[in-house]
Amino acid sequence: MVQLLSLLTSVALLSESVNALPQRASTFAGAPSTAISPPPGATITTTDTFFLDGSDVGFAGPTPTGDEANAIETAPAVAKMDNMFPLVEPNTFDNKKKTFNVLQHVGQLSPWQSVESFGLPNTSPLVPKGCSINQVHLLHRHGARYPTGDSSITSFAAKVHAAANNGSGFLASGPLSFMNIWTYKLGAEILTPFGRSQLFNLGVGFRTKYGDLLKDFTDLPVFRTTSEARMLDSALHFAAGFFGVQDYQNDYHQLIMIENDGQKNTLAPYFNCDNANNEIFSFGSAQASKWAQKYLAPTLKRLSPLIKGFNLTVTDLISMQQLCAYETVALGFSEFCDDLFSLDLDFWYANGPGNPASSAQGISYVQELVSRLTQTRITQFNSAVNSSIVSDPVVFPLNQPIFVDASYDTVMSTIFVAMNFTSLAANGPLPTDHIPKDQTYFVNQIAPFATNLVGQVLSCPASKNPTHIRWLLNDAALPLTGIKGCRTDPDGLCDLDTFIAGMQQRIKEVDFTFDCFGNYTIPIPDKIVDGQFPNNLRK
Repeated sequence: MVQLLSLLTSVALLSESVNALPQRASTFAGAPSTAISPPPGATITTTDTFFLDGSDVGFAGPTPTGDEANAIETAPAVAKMDNMFPLVEPNTFDNKKKTFNVLQHVGQLSPWQSVESFGLPNTSPLVPKGCSINQVHLLHRHGARYPTGDSSITSFAAKVHAAANNGSGFLASGPLSFMNIWTYKLGAEILTPFGRSQLFNLGVGFRTKYGDLLKDFTDLPVFRTTSEARMLDSALHFAAGFFGVQDYQNDYHQLIMIENDGQKNTLAPYFNCDNANNEIFSFGSAQASKWAQKYLAPTLKRLSPLIKGFNLTVTDLISMQQLCAYETVALGFSEFCDDLFSLDLDFWYANGPGNPASSAQGISYVQELVSRLTQTRITQFNSAVNSSIVSDPVVFPLNQPIFVDASYDTVMSTIFVAMNFTSLAANGPLPTDHIPKDQTYFVNQIAPFATNLVGQVLSCPASKNPTHIRWLLNDAALPLTGIKGCRTDPDGLCDLDTFIAGMQQRIKEVDFTFDCFGNYTIPIPDKIVDGQFPNNLRK
């Protein structure tokens, strides 16, 4: 009898559940959803007598400081970045039971992780034995952000909302059933909470590794960023992690370089390069689209029957893939997911070795790097270098033990090309019809959120005079054999004078005016691997 009642109850619940199934998606599906915090009308003043500043309250207790950390030289091992707390690792429809972290495979939308190797597996970020560190150069990307204002995913959300309100509506089922009540909760452009934590933690880690170099400063450090909100916020969160929340505003100078048309800016050089804003640049997305049409065809065939009343396209699938990354870094979790080789293609041909304007955009940073390494002022201004900034010793000091610059993924990838980090492009152009087995160019390793390039200026053997340099990209040493005179070295070391000469040669090789402003078309097939228009095709 009990079993019969249980069975009848189950049948009744099942019947009720079936009857409750939606006949179409909710009319709010795809609609934007926003929140404002603090609430409107809530204010805070610096003279609030109820909530005093800690310095006004006093009673702080003992506050002696200890010695600076120097873990990059003294630690037996390096702490690697291998977690994404507090993000929930998503599982894709095809990878439910596999050890596959989708967030490590979404190109430049991935959070940065320590890279195992770029071809030098027997070294680590630790200063090589017998050497000492004299100076460090850090170039980092901003943290995880919301999508840009013109992103295709906003169009996708609008399309979903329009379909839900066109009279007949749509109905999603199976793995897409969440779309029946999905709303668009993302902002635009600015850092997400997770993105803020990335830069704060990067600052903490950098202080732990290189803090001892602060002893060699004779004035406050000058760090640089651009004026865009996410860039400035990234720089400030890095500084808060590096110097401490209570002290960072008094412990360094933050140079904010204006990012706008007509303003020369090494960290945002595309404003000074016409070919970074026309069909030369969009060539990358065109190549990625070719691959998307091929690799997403089976996915389109599989998912289309699961969303009736909605014309699902390859463009929609690309947006859904991007939503996986953006929603996860913003909201902690997303139900949209898949793998994104297409972003490697986009970067290779838009901002990487395959675009003829890449080296020209990145060369201005190389010019500033040489200026810092040689402690000589730049005198020729034929790129995106801002003469007013680099000529002023107050805002562009040359003798700092620590240099920190904040930039973008697209800019950093052009800098890597300009610096001739050829190991990243070792196996040539990326095809648009398959994923190559020997691929060496992975955007999730090269330009993820908070990606960081560290130049270690070293003395080998240890002394006061620098003799060598090496570069670490996301904790992995880069081979410098693409730079003239730099030999194969298991630790990625190159003689400092040789490296400087190699960079000076690169500056001479790059024709900024032609590559950025020349009237040319990209050759098909595009065999470019050095980020420059081929000399034999120049008119």
